[in-house]
Amino acid sequence: MTLMAERPVMSGTEPRSEFEELLDLLDELNVPDGFKAEINRGSIVVSPWSKGYYARVMRLVCGQLEPHLPAGHLIEGSPMLYVFPGDERAYGPDIHAAHERVFETASNHLDGEALSFVAELTSPSPRGADVAEKVRVYGKAGVPLCLVLDMQEEQATVYWSPTAHGYEGRFTKPFGEKLHLPDPFGCTLDTARFRAPAEDAKEAH
Repeated sequence: MTLMAERPVMSGTEPRSEFEELLDLLDELNVPDGFKAEINRGSIVVSPWSKGYYARVMRLVCGQLEPHLPAGHLIEGSPMLYVFPGDERAYGPDIHAAHERVFETASNHLDGEALSFVAELTSPSPRGADVAEKVRVYGKAGVPLCLVLDMQEEQATVYWSPTAHGYEGRFTKPFGEKLHLPDPFGCTLDTARFRAPAEDAKEAH
């Protein structure tokens, strides 16, 4: 579901950017239960929350990475909105890590450039945005590591070495194998339990 902002006419004040207006609209949006909202390509995109077993996968990722976090950093699977003004995007990554001081704010708009790690678990509908657009934005913002868990193809891809054009490094392993995550984590991610439950495997695809 995609919503376009209707920009109000403002008099006597400096015009606000379309992105700033979208952020205001996002804050006021009454998102239906079971959905989350992000800003992508000039629109507010509303998409359904993850399947139940994704919670297991997210806990496994957080549990394996937590001992390897850079000093003072926290890793979370709770929904938070990170803003990337340069690309006019605002994403709520499935898993995110940043220094604890990033969370010491009353604002619900967090600094995307402060992320040290981000992970996205794909769903059928927004899968293209997860795999391509979000990875490009995270790379341009300088996020050191990006992990994409393709839940439909059952494979994990890690991206590293961010540049102004995106990530230079990329490596993929099928679920069930171990994936090395470069610095600043420098650890191995075991994907053995990332697959869908056997009885739901068909529906997951």
